[in-house]
Amino acid sequence: MLNLIAISGSLRAASTNSALVAALALNTPAGCRVTVYDGLGRLPIFNPDDEGERTPREASDLIEAVTGADGVVVSCPEYAHGVPGGLKNALDWLVSRDAAVGKPAMLAHASPRSLYARTALAEIMRTMSFALCEEAMLEVSLLGKKSAEVESILREPANVRAIRDGLSAFAAFIRSRQI
Repeated sequence: MLNLIAISGSLRAASTNSALVAALALNTPAGCRVTVYDGLGRLPIFNPDDEGERTPREASDLIEAVTGADGVVVSCPEYAHGVPGGLKNALDWLVSRDAAVGKPAMLAHASPRSLYARTALAEIMRTMSFALCEEAMLEVSLLGKKSAEVESILREPANVRAIRDGLSAFAAFIRSRQI
């Protein structure tokens, strides 16, 4: 069983990115489990002086979750042509750890317009030595939709299939690296 952790880069209650990672957890292919990380808003601002024995519990929980996962899925909105500060902060807590090194990662997007954030996030994650799976990138267009519409769109058979196909491709990528 592959254990994946899914992280939404948005803190909004009605976030389409959070809805997308929740849909990932509900539509996993056989042999996979997706756990949604929900601690982004509780992470203190990264400070290198607080690493080691001084690492805050919230940051330790994130580090342990990423370390223990077989792969990481990130769904990220775009704010002012960039990665939201909360998500960047979470990634900063992983920088000096081995948690990201060689860790398979997949990007998922809820908006076709988040091109700047996609590029920036991919660069950040490659710099951190995540093993980014380009073949499994997922996009489900949820931009501007209300919660009820988002739920309906994510239940459409074509989108359920796209989610499962993306996760299946990611699972195959992870398994190919384990040999």
